[in-house]
Amino acid sequence: MKIVFLSNYFNHHQKPFSDAMYKRLGGDYLFIETSEMKEFRKKLGYGMDSLPDYVIPAAITNASFEKIKKIINDADVLITGAAPEKYIEERKKQKKLIFRYSEKVLKNGKEPLKYIPRFIKYHWINRFKKIYLLSAGEFAAKDYRSFALFRKKAFKWGYFPAIKEYEDIDALISQKEKNSILWAGRFLTWKHPEACVEVAKRLKQDGYEFSIDMIGTVKNPDGFMALVCRNGVQDNVRTLGAMPPDKVREHMEKSEIYLFTSGEKEGWGAVLNEAMGSACAVVASDAAGATSYLIDNGQNGFSYKSGDVDELYEKVKQLLDNESVRKSMSKNAYETMKAKWNAEEAAERLLTVVDAIMNKTSKDIYKDGPCSRA
Repeated sequence: MKIVFLSNYFNHHQKPFSDAMYKRLGGDYLFIETSEMKEFRKKLGYGMDSLPDYVIPAAITNASFEKIKKIINDADVLITGAAPEKYIEERKKQKKLIFRYSEKVLKNGKEPLKYIPRFIKYHWINRFKKIYLLSAGEFAAKDYRSFALFRKKAFKWGYFPAIKEYEDIDALISQKEKNSILWAGRFLTWKHPEACVEVAKRLKQDGYEFSIDMIGTVKNPDGFMALVCRNGVQDNVRTLGAMPPDKVREHMEKSEIYLFTSGEKEGWGAVLNEAMGSACAVVASDAAGATSYLIDNGQNGFSYKSGDVDELYEKVKQLLDNESVRKSMSKNAYETMKAKWNAEEAAERLLTVVDAIMNKTSKDIYKDGPCSRA
């Protein structure tokens, strides 16, 4: 079976899944880039010194359009993410199997009317063809269904960062720094870093001993620190700046609680995978794409209504007050990533679903997790 993954650029979030596919298919798996990675992404650690052998870089793709299009057309399966539609037009006409890999589309309350021309051009006219949706978060499937697209043709999907297996997960959890809280991301308005400051203020007012470390690029460091000082939590909140993904993971391994505060513009949020895979007890906003797929509320983490700082604070306090709950959630979070939401499992499940589609058997193979119905 020949499978091609077509997307804008190859990065560290896609590598584990692609490695898993390559392990199973060898040279019959290819990842095709269509554009160069932007510089700010490279600075955030998305780039890599060298690309795997199965990646066709953007420079070759753009210089060999007809050759690349033939590779795409000849494949048994195409997974297409953020890539120009011109590469797959012929494949759609031939009604060959395609999986659209998409986050939510209607972000930030943007009106559906704006997207009608795009959906008609790229999706509606092809709705009866052999095209399925890999829904990166529940909102992607909902957005497409609002245009009567991919009904009964959508599967749960996401991003699958590398999973680190620990010899003794209980020991890792026990060695975490007491009452340590972590947040990581770009300090953008819609990621709501200010929510951490509000949580810190309330924890201090209620007499808790704690620390909150915040990792990421701060556009206005003076302004943010002024906010921290105004709330009197300068001894509790530290900003650590941007750092490579492996260093972020080291901080996650030391932290008991992770705050994922992003709003509806967060299409997925692979940092949630990473925090859970590092055995953090997570409190996650329900507006982010990854939350409903990864979090079983009260079992392997907490979710809270986006923007509701009262609920966010109460759940953080509950974790600080209950060591047994905190440790149980931490371990369950890790087990969720290890058993289900990881690249190896995703690759195996996708190949099973592909086989079912090709043999016209039931596609309802998995009840939850990757490749279950979205």
